[in-house]
Amino acid sequence: MPEPDAIRPPLTLADADATARLGAAIAPRLAPGETVLLYGPLGMGKSTLARGLIRALTRPDEDVPSPTFTLVQFYEGDPPVAHFDLYRLTRPGEAAEIGLDEALDDGCAIIEWPERLGDDPARWLGPDILTVTLAEMGEGRVATLSGAGAWETKLKDLHV
Repeated sequence: MPEPDAIRPPLTLADADATARLGAAIAPRLAPGETVLLYGPLGMGKSTLARGLIRALTRPDEDVPSPTFTLVQFYEGDPPVAHFDLYRLTRPGEAAEIGLDEALDDGCAIIEWPERLGDDPARWLGPDILTVTLAEMGEGRVATLSGAGAWETKLKDLHV
């Protein structure tokens, strides 16, 4: 996990709608070359958060399937966004083979299972990274957000 420059207090997410709203709140602050890393065990809401973010950048009814089997889905948004699910990667170099570096040239990336990029996922990415870690808390979830680069400032201005 990249070393954060800024960390927010954890956010309580009561349900899937709250998780999607967090994604939608992140979306307008996302710029080309930036990455959102989504950490958490299976079933914690990573795809739900990504779906909320992507729909905020594209259109509310955008079909946003989980890229578990395709590994990546590209969307024409403002900015363009690539949604990566790296769960099935067997080695970090495979991320380049599926277009991670190209995605950051013109747009931004949302990455589920970034731990598959090795001990230092930041080496594959630009300096501007938002890390969201989702964990179980009672009946809901809790999200911890940390930012590096431009996200140090953007995180302070994020209202959810």
